[in-house]
Amino acid sequence: MSGLLLLVGSMVIFFVAYVTYGSWLCKKWGVDPTRKTPAERLCDNVDYMPTKPAVLMGHHFSSIAGAGPIVGPITAAVFGWVPVMLWILIGSIFFGGVHDFGALYSSIRFDGKTIGQIIDATLGKSGKFLFSIFAYVTLLVVIAAFANIVAATFVASPQAATASLLFIVLAVIFGFSVYRCGLSLGLGTVIGVIMLVVAIAIGNMYPLHLSKNVWVCILMVYIFVASIAPVWILLQPRDYLNSFLLYACIAFALVGIAIYQPSMQLPAFTTFDPSGKGTNPMFPMLFVTVACGAISGFHSLVSSGTTSKQLDSEGNAKLIGYGSMLLEGVLAVVAVVAVGYVGGDKLTELLKNGGPVNVFADGVGTFMTKLGFSFGVAKGFVALTISAFAMTTLDTATRLGRFIFQELFTKVDPKTGEAQGNVLTNPFVATLITVVLSGYMSLGSYLTIWPIFGAANQLLAALSLLAVGVWLKSVGRDNLMVLIPMAFMFCVTLVALA
Repeated sequence: MSGLLLLVGSMVIFFVAYVTYGSWLCKKWGVDPTRKTPAERLCDNVDYMPTKPAVLMGHHFSSIAGAGPIVGPITAAVFGWVPVMLWILIGSIFFGGVHDFGALYSSIRFDGKTIGQIIDATLGKSGKFLFSIFAYVTLLVVIAAFANIVAATFVASPQAATASLLFIVLAVIFGFSVYRCGLSLGLGTVIGVIMLVVAIAIGNMYPLHLSKNVWVCILMVYIFVASIAPVWILLQPRDYLNSFLLYACIAFALVGIAIYQPSMQLPAFTTFDPSGKGTNPMFPMLFVTVACGAISGFHSLVSSGTTSKQLDSEGNAKLIGYGSMLLEGVLAVVAVVAVGYVGGDKLTELLKNGGPVNVFADGVGTFMTKLGFSFGVAKGFVALTISAFAMTTLDTATRLGRFIFQELFTKVDPKTGEAQGNVLTNPFVATLITVVLSGYMSLGSYLTIWPIFGAANQLLAALSLLAVGVWLKSVGRDNLMVLIPMAFMFCVTLVALA
């Protein structure tokens, strides 16, 4: 099977789905471009801020992508590339896209509140409390795990560490220049992208060598600052500029595959149970392993946590919510082509010495050699891109953790309906507690529950779909397109957890 045909065919299917199914969802749900969004009504330039679609797309896509759509498909390749491809296509269009779009749209109609608040309004306070606790613990595990991943990457590739630190400085300069000094977004983007390349070059010249524990401490300080700083000064610009790394990586992969013309060396289908012991059956494990490339509960937290507070028009909800999920599906297909091309004994060796990320970097790096890059430079660029997005997931997850923690301890006056805060709802206190807990878990305790994280993350998706479905029903809108994936995901995750 031609990898190019697989990739192009998938992109065509995704495009048709965006134009048809995405537009149908807008019509069924009553998306209204003339309605003011929470970002416009509640703008505080800290969390709520109307943001141009291109910038918000960069933030949202950077936050939900990370290493998920790469690790999942490559890990699930033990079942063969056909089952993985089918789940990516069907999942992205009818499951993940609906999930992300639904979470974003429902949050917009709830003043940018998280899924937990929507559950409070539709299912009651007990449901909200249980969901919020579950989501908060999930975020702590994400932060702890990704802090370890990023720290390990910086130890193994000190040049990536230098470049990543320079990206942070560059983001702050970009934020001040565009939002406070009047620099146009277009000119700022051109300069910013050029400086990204310069930062990568400087990183290669001056690698920063520190121990893993030191890097974890530095990362904890960074995510504390990133979580409480106004979105325009760090979160938005960093995610926006970093998104160009991923866009470039996808573009290089597409062109490289078009020239290289790789064929799939991996079997189309292997077996329903690769373990041979009944411990790893295709159902439900395929649907838990391939998460971000098809559907992921973490996405609902991003959609209803940071993105909904920055959307400048309901008319852009389809692009940000549904479009980003389909673009992530494209990245997952690239991962399938990469692992399919590598195949055989080399695949086993690469997995043993670096895991799925190493497989992806090796495959895409090989394709990029057809563009004139040396293999070493190409593979290093891919690895740097993945580490940059792991850091993006870190700071976004911390801010989301702060939101959920604040909502947990915010009381509402039954007479006036006004929110009443306390010391635990203070953003600095909520962030500090989140960072300290995740920092403690990053020392190793997160590994205790990490084996069930995949199923827990997908259960989060099922719960989010439940919340969206109940809300749609409560406002008189069709919710069948939400109920079907919800029922399937509940079935998958409960069987997997059992």
